[in-house]
Amino acid sequence: MRAARWHGRKDIRIEEVPEPQLRPGTVAIDIAWCGICGSDLHEYLEGPIFIPPHGHPHPVSGESAPVVMGHEFSGTVTALGDGVDDLTVGESVVVEPYLIAEDVDTTPGQPYQLSHDMNFIGLGGGGGGLSEKVVVPRRWVHPVEDIPLDQAALVEPLAVGHHAFVRSGAGAGDVALIGGAGPIGLLLGALLTAEGLTVVMTEVSAARKAKAVETGAAAHVLDPTEGDVAARVRELTGGRGADVGFECSSVDAVLDTLLDAVRPGGVVVNVSIWGHQPVVDLQKLVLKEIDLRGTIAYAGDHPATIELVRSGQVDLAPFITAHIDLADLVEQGFETLVHRNDTQVKILVRP
Repeated sequence: MRAARWHGRKDIRIEEVPEPQLRPGTVAIDIAWCGICGSDLHEYLEGPIFIPPHGHPHPVSGESAPVVMGHEFSGTVTALGDGVDDLTVGESVVVEPYLIAEDVDTTPGQPYQLSHDMNFIGLGGGGGGLSEKVVVPRRWVHPVEDIPLDQAALVEPLAVGHHAFVRSGAGAGDVALIGGAGPIGLLLGALLTAEGLTVVMTEVSAARKAKAVETGAAAHVLDPTEGDVAARVRELTGGRGADVGFECSSVDAVLDTLLDAVRPGGVVVNVSIWGHQPVVDLQKLVLKEIDLRGTIAYAGDHPATIELVRSGQVDLAPFITAHIDLADLVEQGFETLVHRNDTQVKILVRP
């Protein structure tokens, strides 16, 4: 089958690889669509980050580079391993793409995202969505019923936003400032809006600013090249500042702006994966007693996220800006998002 494999920085190849084999307790899925994530771009430009380097296999998957990529994917169940009796062949599903040791408790309420050796299908091994087929443990498979499969591929990044929202402790009536209107920032904005928050978003790309407005992901969109974002946020909030900020850009100045713009005692949640060590004025955090929180992926967030989409509270269709074939992954996918990111938001790939 065809698959995109990471061999090294700026070296992703479309290759023929063996089809994965069904095992007891697993589910075989034909991939419908797979999104290109910001984490994938970091691996392309700066990796290996999550990808285990060649000769250093991941302790759960047993794999090292080259590995199949892709962790934002949807598909159709084609076969069920022994012991799996609560899904049906032909069912539409998404995958919570974790590589976690079998003995880790993944029941609701458990922080399994923080388990030792955690990694992701499509980064740490275990196959990936940028291939024709995948076989994954049953516990990671979530039915999506009537959600169109291209939209369902965005459930994974939306779940990232849901987990960041839960981590923030924010709620209806609060004002949130999102730094960066990339796919995660936009989807997070749509989710926060659905949850009753007022969203302010900061972005420089004209296309992404327009997308934030047209989708209703933000009530206010500010361009940091056109004025003082923190001052404008204080103006919008009667001098108080935002209740919560979300860093979604991996840009030092954006994180610094969030520290300026949140109110004293506010919360800043770092959602980004960083390919470098940011330089930030932590004195701002100290003097305002800001709570800076990390967030990684999700833990039990998929059911609530899927329901937000199924109920119509979040419409994923407007965030999809291109559908491409796997053969065009590097030039029309990765290179576009790296060098022409003002032209696209979320590119979906059909393997």
